[in-house]
Amino acid sequence: MIDADGTQVGILPIAEALRVAESRGLDLVEVSATAKPPVCRITDFDKYRYSLKKKQHDSKRHSAAGGIKEVKMGARTAEHDVDFKVKHIRRFVEEGQRVKLSVSFRGREITHPELGRTLIEKVIQEVQDVAQPEGGARMEGRNMSVLLTPR
Repeated sequence: MIDADGTQVGILPIAEALRVAESRGLDLVEVSATAKPPVCRITDFDKYRYSLKKKQHDSKRHSAAGGIKEVKMGARTAEHDVDFKVKHIRRFVEEGQRVKLSVSFRGREITHPELGRTLIEKVIQEVQDVAQPEGGARMEGRNMSVLLTPR
């Protein structure tokens, strides 16, 4: 058994360990059930649960760095705006992010999917030194998209 301040008390029967914990107004928490003998700690269980939840949240936050960024364009986006978006894509890919490039079609533009395909191919050509497409461009409703991954 481990005391609330972290010192080892020793091996105690369960009934005595529970009595010691109750006398201090704390809980007896089993820390390692597989150890011989099992290890228990006298602590505030709510505080213990809160710290576990906090650690779990922090680990999730740090793992989100490898997520997907999305860059959206219209089918008739101007040349300068495309160059501007390409700079963003380069920066994201160099940081190790995967980038989803989406070209959206408005109104009757949907009847000319070749506009979006040529725009996507042009962007892929401009970033081919740092990124590679994962599969081909595909239609998803009124959007055409492709996933770019770092080389």
